[in-house]
Amino acid sequence: VALKRMLNFNVPPVKNSTGEPVWKVLIYDRFGQDIISPLLSVKELRDMGITLHLLLHSDRDAIPDVPAVYFVMPTEENIDRMCQDLRNQLYESYYLNFISAISRSKLEDIANAAIGANAVTQVAKVFDQYLNFITLEDDMFVLCNQNKELVSYRAINRPDITDTEMETIMDTVVDSLFCFFVTLGAIPIIRCSRGTAAEMVAVKLDKKLRENLRDARNSLFTGDTLGAGQFSFQRPLLVLVDRNIDLATPLHHTWTYQALVHDVLDFHLNRVNLEESTGTESSPTGARPKKKNKKSYDLTASDKFWQKHKGSPFPEVAESVQQELESYRAQEDEVKRLKSIMGIEGEDEGAISMLSDNTAKLTSAVSSLPELLEKKRLIDLHTNVATAVLEHIKSRKLDVYFEYEEKIMSKSTLDKSLLDMISDPDAGTPEDKMRLFLIYYISSAQAPSEIDLEQYKKALMDAGCNLAPLSYIKQWKAFTKMASAPTSYGNTTPKPLGLFSRVMNTGSQFVMEGVKNLVLKQQNLPVTRILDNLMEMKSNPETDDYRYFDPKMLRGSDSSVPRNKNPFQEAIVFVVGGGNYIEYQNLIDYIK
Repeated sequence: VALKRMLNFNVPPVKNSTGEPVWKVLIYDRFGQDIISPLLSVKELRDMGITLHLLLHSDRDAIPDVPAVYFVMPTEENIDRMCQDLRNQLYESYYLNFISAISRSKLEDIANAAIGANAVTQVAKVFDQYLNFITLEDDMFVLCNQNKELVSYRAINRPDITDTEMETIMDTVVDSLFCFFVTLGAIPIIRCSRGTAAEMVAVKLDKKLRENLRDARNSLFTGDTLGAGQFSFQRPLLVLVDRNIDLATPLHHTWTYQALVHDVLDFHLNRVNLEESTGTESSPTGARPKKKNKKSYDLTASDKFWQKHKGSPFPEVAESVQQELESYRAQEDEVKRLKSIMGIEGEDEGAISMLSDNTAKLTSAVSSLPELLEKKRLIDLHTNVATAVLEHIKSRKLDVYFEYEEKIMSKSTLDKSLLDMISDPDAGTPEDKMRLFLIYYISSAQAPSEIDLEQYKKALMDAGCNLAPLSYIKQWKAFTKMASAPTSYGNTTPKPLGLFSRVMNTGSQFVMEGVKNLVLKQQNLPVTRILDNLMEMKSNPETDDYRYFDPKMLRGSDSSVPRNKNPFQEAIVFVVGGGNYIEYQNLIDYIK
């Protein structure tokens, strides 16, 4: 909503207004691109009158009779370039939108450039948008993509980090969270664990929200914000969790569709990039090997299959794709029939839109054909994505890893020795083996004896593993207070349902031969448990000493005693150092 408002020159788009939108150019930097691309497709931009969308630092030609909407970070080089655009008189008028708040001095630089270029009247509006975060789902956001290694777990937990570097990282995180709440139009009640990076974030965010509320004239949280009324009767809870409370989950191999796609494929900002293997036919000797086709697919909110199955265990997904395909095949004859009615035998879908609807037959064909073709597109997309995931599962035995790790984490009896798993040349990449061993090391109440550890190390080295992570985890385990009480993951293990039903195997696209059909049992991960305690006001040693901040209170009272005793209806969970899709899915299942 905020983006659409911005693209509409910062006034809410009017419904059902007749006539064309105002045609305009959109100019963004990489940060702006990352924010817009998961949310608005090129078609949606065009519907809003964006004829061209260009990167700020590309070579752009002057288009003197068109307004330009800028959406960029207020960095030094971006501002220099905008000033240059003003001097070169590239556009008719300029709507400058900054992703994060611009400083007074930089604003003056633009003003001076505008005066110098005699373009003051052309600069129509300058806005701070407070949109410095990336929304990937209706209920999930990340801070950034371009410089994510600057706020990563590693950046925060580097042993040689200086205080100033840490301050910078915390300010970056807080800026994004602040933007998030401005856009939401709500002031949260903040809870965080003590003595962690999460606490530093909480203190800074509380201060920033507090200062903004005190400045009544410029407060961003007055009644007319976008989200007003949405949460007005009750404030949301913000739970700031530190990644260090649970390092096993991010290392864990997973079994649900979205988390698998993220783990094994190249999946960023809701787009998955696949290398298509071009058939196995042998090329004549000496011929160049065929180039692999790169394909990218967007997995979006409008993709019904994805929305329905992104949290399902993988075997279910394979089965559902198969069912969709069969129901489509039943309709395929219908597609052929519709195409022949319309006299378009080939694949030329462009022609469809040009036909006028002169007969009832045509009308029905015109309306149902695009729907069927869209269905076909989604089936093809998920067939390709799921097949790519399946190849990884089979070649790396990820089902075995997932099941084995679940057993370790739930302290069940293991049917196979860890050493065998590590030394099995057919099971997994060196990274898979390292992840497995680290989970074992983190989850074990007693660290393995030196003799055992040496034996494991040798096996890991033989398997080609890099042992650096182990030395970090070793120090980490010695260091964390959590070592006294290892995190419990509940004591449920996935139940194998036996191998896939034969029906599924015959004639299915997915040869699931030998892949375990594991079903997930619901259990709350540490992050979910913490949220549950804080939302429902349950007393629990895990969260009783969490700090409590209420930016609306006049004096920042540092207490862990919550003021309000009622359970919360809305909550935002943010993991400092990075959450992951396993936890996201676990939270969704918890809500259900």
